[in-house]
Amino acid sequence: MLDTPDAVMAALRENDARPYGRTRTVTAEELVDAAEQFEDTGIRSMALLELMEAYEYDGERSKSPVVFARILKLWDTDPDGFGEWARRQVLWRFKWVADALKDTPDVPLAAIRRWHTELRDRYRTAGHDLQPYYAQRYHLAVQTGLDVQDAYELWAARPRSELSDCHACETRARARHFIAAGDDARALEVIAPVLDGRSGCEQEPYLSQATALLAQLRRGRLDEARSGHLSGYRFARGKASMLNAVGLHIEFCALSGNEPRGLELLAENRDLFAVTGEPAARLGFLTGVEVLLALLAGAGHGELAVSGPAGTTWTVDSLLAHVRTEADALAARFDARNGTGAVGAERRARLAVEPLLAEPLALGVRAVAAPGLSDAPVVAPAPRRTVEPEPEDFTALVLRARELEVLGHPDADRLWKRVAERAGAADFVHPRSTELGGPERLRAELAEQRAHEALQRDAYAEGKAGLLAAAELFEQAGLAGSALMCRARTLIADLDDESAGGEGTPNEGAGHESDEGEGGSGRSVDVDADADAGADTGHSGRRADWAALDAVLARAEELRAGGELTDDDYLIVLQTRAYAAHHDLVETLPEPADEVAERFEAVVGAYRRAAVELGSERRAATSRQYTADAAARKGLLAESEAELREVLAQLDAAELPWHTPRVLGLLGQVLLQGREPGQAVEVFHRALAEAVRWGDDSYPYAPTYMMLGHGCLQVGDLGGAVRALSEAAARYDRKGAEAVEEAARVRMQLADVLRDTGRAADAVAVLESVLLDASAARLDVRMLAQARLDLARGLSELEEHRDAAEEYLRLADLVAGWEDQETHTMVACEATLALARAERPDAAEAALARAREAHGKAPQVDQLAATLRELARMTMREQGAEGLAAALALLAEADAVGEVAEQGGEEYNSWYLRGGSHYERARSLAVAGRYEEALAEAEQAVPEYEAGGERAESPRAESVRLAALIEGSDLGRTEAAVARLTAGIARCEAAGLPEAAEVLVELRERFAGE
Repeated sequence: MLDTPDAVMAALRENDARPYGRTRTVTAEELVDAAEQFEDTGIRSMALLELMEAYEYDGERSKSPVVFARILKLWDTDPDGFGEWARRQVLWRFKWVADALKDTPDVPLAAIRRWHTELRDRYRTAGHDLQPYYAQRYHLAVQTGLDVQDAYELWAARPRSELSDCHACETRARARHFIAAGDDARALEVIAPVLDGRSGCEQEPYLSQATALLAQLRRGRLDEARSGHLSGYRFARGKASMLNAVGLHIEFCALSGNEPRGLELLAENRDLFAVTGEPAARLGFLTGVEVLLALLAGAGHGELAVSGPAGTTWTVDSLLAHVRTEADALAARFDARNGTGAVGAERRARLAVEPLLAEPLALGVRAVAAPGLSDAPVVAPAPRRTVEPEPEDFTALVLRARELEVLGHPDADRLWKRVAERAGAADFVHPRSTELGGPERLRAELAEQRAHEALQRDAYAEGKAGLLAAAELFEQAGLAGSALMCRARTLIADLDDESAGGEGTPNEGAGHESDEGEGGSGRSVDVDADADAGADTGHSGRRADWAALDAVLARAEELRAGGELTDDDYLIVLQTRAYAAHHDLVETLPEPADEVAERFEAVVGAYRRAAVELGSERRAATSRQYTADAAARKGLLAESEAELREVLAQLDAAELPWHTPRVLGLLGQVLLQGREPGQAVEVFHRALAEAVRWGDDSYPYAPTYMMLGHGCLQVGDLGGAVRALSEAAARYDRKGAEAVEEAARVRMQLADVLRDTGRAADAVAVLESVLLDASAARLDVRMLAQARLDLARGLSELEEHRDAAEEYLRLADLVAGWEDQETHTMVACEATLALARAERPDAAEAALARAREAHGKAPQVDQLAATLRELARMTMREQGAEGLAAALALLAEADAVGEVAEQGGEEYNSWYLRGGSHYERARSLAVAGRYEEALAEAEQAVPEYEAGGERAESPRAESVRLAALIEGSDLGRTEAAVARLTAGIARCEAAGLPEAAEVLVELRERFAGE
């Protein structure tokens, strides 16, 4: 019941603790009505100020002036009824009203200027400087486009005052001034203190991160842009008060080549289309959306379904028309009010910007709003080397495609696609040409190409069926040798059907243009634990059908003797055998049967000898890659490296540079496994650069970028690791459903790197993109659990305790049925603390009970004891002396956990548990004013920690500090405290703990001066 002033004030305090949003706003409106029943200026003013704040941060800023008018009426009639805080807020919120009037086009310009005068006069009367007044004049000048530089100088030249906007917000405004002037470098220099965390406020650095995004792209500061988008958007998402910032993030996605991500943001913020209470921010949002939609429409995606205002089904074209119409009209209203064209001009300038990067910026997060777009990015790819010219004559086109295929040239695919297009035309007539052959042969060749494309995307069944169809067509064309070659390839086409990664695709060993890729895939070498982090081992459980392979070889020898099998088709038959032998060897490592090892040596050796005899340098190189890969898998890294370097030299001498990327990729893996990360990083960069140069779309980019990231980590290049892992994740996304786990695994690695570099918000954004995506349901349950654990810990680090608690509870449910109950115990302990920090005591107690139960089945002594100690500390922090009994009970339980473990022979850090209990008990008793007992507990902690040896020196030093603090500050025994500290300092210096020693020195100097 809100029938007393105290009840209303209590309700106001409760509402103030709620997050901004519709619930808080509606409640604030109700509380204003409740406060009106009392003739109490203090209550009524507080209710109105709360309502004004709710409007300010819920996208209803245009309603603020009316509320403020009521506040001013109270102020002018009963200023003494306002408390100290409320008095300051009245003056502060003059600026809020100025912004609200400026950003509402229905308010006349003269009214805005009158308000500026009112603000100036009120500030003068109250004895305040006029810097905020000149700031408001500048903001209006920016919108009108009149005398902007003069207004800026009048504002920026004045020193900040008590009522100036916060330092971070003013810094952002200055940076925007330089961005508008085209000076991105100066803008980024100005805004740096906000972006790096030296200055902030309720909405900073998040607004500044959105402001800086495009300037960072233009200046090539891509890592900063990526980070600013990840953490900045995560804060802005769904918030009406961040409407303009959301628009900037959508615009950033469009101009950085991340259109699918932009559409995902559009879907996540669909409700923001209903926010109409801040017209200027709405215009900014709509313009950002229009940038994205216009790019998509211009790229031919006009019929793509997208999210827009509720109640209608939208496509890119229809939403673009809707947004453009509204935004144009809104800009026109502002310009009509202002008597200038500045707002419309700024909007047109934003819409005229072309994509800022040659290739999409990998952001590290998963985007699935429009998966088709990832295969055909709007932004043009980076320039490559000059491609093979396309002959106009159809016969010449086919002959050249055949020649390039034999060479394994990457342009062969493109020419074959063009052949298919021209042959499929309604008016196509097959030319009569002996060299070209009849239409039956061409149909067979095109069927073979389609099968190859299916295998390239790991559609094994489709590819195998396609090869069989091609074989039948070759038979009909009288080409028994080519038919046999296709049938040979079907024998290995699905050997890897159950492999997770599939980058070393079967068709690579089946004699097509990418066959030299065997061993160059991301699963070819099991790199060390730091580097592979779950890389595919290549095991499918299948074995090759050697009876069928031997039969094919026998038939090949017959056809060759009769002149019915070309040299290249013969080599392809031999390569299918080499691939099968390599596959079987890998399946049986690390201890293959003698038969398997001997077959591998014999088959690969035969392939190599034939390639050399027939003058095929590319296939000879491929055979050596099999050998190098096998050596690496056996741990013979020096042999493998030497073999691969010889292969590179061989390809160079043969002028076959387009085959080098895969050899370089395998060499990089060997170097990484051999603890040569610096060389590996250089080689991976070369491999990727060459693959791009030659336009090799079948190259395993995703695993190569992943391993490049691992190499960068090992050499300490964390920025390079973030870039490489982000790109790897994006590349895996393009592979679709079959690479969901690889993409998730890479993102988890990326999150680890981001967290280690202090970018916890970025890490959380990456992990959320893994778990919130529908594909998370397809992840291995343990991977899913690890991702949830990482996310929960990240949220805790960000002090988003409620969300962290929810993740912990989901995780606890997920692992509750596992045989490995140690995980359940750990999760329940961490969930307990998260719930306690989220101020959900009942849920925390339930989680603690769950932890105790799980501990009984699978003890985690150290973790449960640490949880109990932390709960004791939190109890004292929240309840003070009144919480002492509860805190001591928790610490006694922690001791009991250790005693039970001792009796049961459980392994745990007894010194840490006992020392920690004494230390925490000392803190609790000191807070309760029981200083003698506290000192005794601190002193007992010291010898307990000593039992831990060198690793316990740091907590021991902290116990000495606590004991001295109680002794000197609380008990007044400064001389004893100084003596204690002197001994502690000497011990820290001897133990190599200079920072701990410095802390004790500062405390000793403090006591020595008393």
